[in-house]
Amino acid sequence: MCLALIAARLRDDLPLVVAANRDEFFRRPAAPAAFWAEAPGLLAGRDLEAGGTWLGVTRSGRFALLTNHRDPRSHREGAPSRGALVAEYLKGRENAGHFLRRKEREASGYNGFHLVVGDASGLWYFTNTDGTLRELPPGVHGISNGPVDEPWPKVTRSTARLAKLVGSVAPPEPETLLSLLADRDRSPDSELPSTGIPLEWERALSSVFVLHGPYGTRCSTVLLVGKDGRARFVERSFDPSGAATGTVEAEFRTEP
Repeated sequence: MCLALIAARLRDDLPLVVAANRDEFFRRPAAPAAFWAEAPGLLAGRDLEAGGTWLGVTRSGRFALLTNHRDPRSHREGAPSRGALVAEYLKGRENAGHFLRRKEREASGYNGFHLVVGDASGLWYFTNTDGTLRELPPGVHGISNGPVDEPWPKVTRSTARLAKLVGSVAPPEPETLLSLLADRDRSPDSELPSTGIPLEWERALSSVFVLHGPYGTRCSTVLLVGKDGRARFVERSFDPSGAATGTVEAEFRTEP
């Protein structure tokens, strides 16, 4: 996951809105979103190389997503899969805040990550890059491959668009949010972050929807959870050219 937008508790009728793009090399095998055989209440895509996931939701109302931290200098080969953290939380029953406090003790063993987990108790954020752990306040939040709400151009641009959509009279529809995630405009060089990767890659990764040869946006996911617990989940997958290859849709009522 390389861009996650979250509107938390801004609308009485729609307390959670999530729109996210997963960017990855196309050679890395992955399965589209589905309910997992070993955890029938868990809906998520699946990394078929390491077994974890990048974003998921459960019938019990648990939600989690993760983005990798971009810093090639600190990357360690052989570190455990960060996607396993998302799967562990979604399969468990532990309170969101308690789960993150427990994972603090072993977080240094992973490569850098930014993790958001939520349940009926609230929405929490944790990063092992500097140990920040906090409950996210109501509002619109954006995470790319840096800390939550870090003002990278695509984060600033897309959170502003999400805020406008959520603030309109009618609640946003999945297709409208998928259109937000389809923005392929790149940012000018003067606005790019400096994360230790070549300028060509900084340019390519500055768009909301990434197209960069063998690497790019693999899927876009929208999750809407209403006040009544009704969840709507839509995931659209893409090939290296940016063409859609399939859409998964699910609707169910969460029961904490």
